[in-house]
Amino acid sequence: MQTRRIISCAMMLPLLLRIGFAALPAQAAEDVYYPNSDALWETVDPESLGWDSGKLNAALDLAGLRKSSGVVILHRGRIMAERYWDSPDDSRRYQNNVTGLDSQGRAIEDVASAQKSVVAVLTGMAQERGYLSIDEPVAKYVGEGWSKASRQQEDAITIRHLLSMNSGLAIDFSYVAMPDSEWLYNTPVYHELMRVLMAATGLERQQLTEQWVTMPLGMTNTAWTDRPWASSDIAVGLSTTARDLARFGLMIQRGGLWAGKAVLQDTVFLDAMLSPSQQLNPAYGYLWWLNGQEFSRATGAQAKRRNGNLIPSAPGDLVAMQGALDRKLYLVPSLDLVITRLGSAGAANDSSFNDSFWAALQQAAPSP
Repeated sequence: MQTRRIISCAMMLPLLLRIGFAALPAQAAEDVYYPNSDALWETVDPESLGWDSGKLNAALDLAGLRKSSGVVILHRGRIMAERYWDSPDDSRRYQNNVTGLDSQGRAIEDVASAQKSVVAVLTGMAQERGYLSIDEPVAKYVGEGWSKASRQQEDAITIRHLLSMNSGLAIDFSYVAMPDSEWLYNTPVYHELMRVLMAATGLERQQLTEQWVTMPLGMTNTAWTDRPWASSDIAVGLSTTARDLARFGLMIQRGGLWAGKAVLQDTVFLDAMLSPSQQLNPAYGYLWWLNGQEFSRATGAQAKRRNGNLIPSAPGDLVAMQGALDRKLYLVPSLDLVITRLGSAGAANDSSFNDSFWAALQQAAPSP
């Protein structure tokens, strides 16, 4: 296992520097709250931070109208705003994604593809512990014939390609192009990553996630759950709460640290995870979405659309976990915010939840 010399938060955070995802100020690193339990979570008055509380409430109102079930906004780990709504009942798929209730009666939800970013972190942790290298072939861990490609084609597909969504495979696992030559948001192929992790570590997905992430962070309402409605390719989802997801985001934003202890030690991997992983779609890191970059849903023969920033109304340094029905985790170093949103699909009148919510939230933010 790789060891790391302990350094201060203020010294370590500059390692996160990249175009768009800037390091947090040193003074911010010294004044961060890490909740021991949900019952003891500190709050902070938005007005004391220069936020307009009326406009902040208006942004939360909009989130409610856009079928949110819960929104949590953290500033340096303290809850600056939080609101919950009754779960929308107009979406059968959404109801299927509510897997339980926490002690406060709030929904525990399958966060859909937002799980990908958690698996990216687990992959980095597996590499730092010596279980695998992301430049090794996927077949080394899951065996020959995991795709519909030939043996030679399959051997060229590495773990890094699954992290970057540029394996060259179609969603039915058939061969389309050489790895690195096309980008496709490919959920079924992504799910091979957990198979790799389980084979490399000898741990089942729940055991692995508990030991490495959820227990150290106090994510007591987070677990892998079955999806009886889904195909076998995507039959397991990560279920969590808005507060648990915020804990995960806070750890990432603080450079892989939780209350002074390293959770993700490999800061080189962390930096790469939150940077463009390839140039076919610079708005994608290792299973994380990046604002402030050219955005594309697919390239090559499977291209769908191409436009500017992922969220034009949001700060350029935002990075995000995103799942179906607008399950979100946003990290914004320039505002020192961690924001989670759960619920049902929040688009309306051809306006995405991302752009509408961030346009409203920016109205409330402190003046530069």
